[in-house]
Amino acid sequence: MIFLEFTVIKPEIGLFVWSCIIFALFWLIVGRFAFRPIADALKKREHDIQGALDESVRTREEMAKMKAENEALLAQAREERGRMLKEAKETGDAIVREAREGAKSEASKVLEQAKLEIENQKKHAINEVKNQAGILAIEITERLLREELKDKESQRRLVDNLVKDLNLS
Repeated sequence: MIFLEFTVIKPEIGLFVWSCIIFALFWLIVGRFAFRPIADALKKREHDIQGALDESVRTREEMAKMKAENEALLAQAREERGRMLKEAKETGDAIVREAREGAKSEASKVLEQAKLEIENQKKHAINEVKNQAGILAIEITERLLREELKDKESQRRLVDNLVKDLNLS
């Protein structure tokens, strides 16, 4: 029977050489087939995350810009409404003065017409503000849906649900 003398302190040269060769082959294989794909995947993930962060910043800037535009439109609508009300009031006063000079029946008729015009202009201004707010809400919803439906799986689920709803109707 052959006794192999192996000591950790003084290994055989052949064992040392083979261990080094096997270790080098192992690192070569692991480096090529494991570390490189892992590093590539990490770089891709980092790029995707940075892209998402950049898109988020851009979306926030657009939202802030839209909010500022919306507030400007609201202020303009208020100013326009005030001007229209002022003009309508001035017109109404002029009509009232002329109506006092004329017949009482004509005065009441003109006054009613002025009130209707004021109300119509007021409704028109309010409708315009509501329309702008609706358009803004639709744009915000559209951007949020785009953000939430970036991956194909969420898009596929949404389409499947919409098709099911259409088939049921």
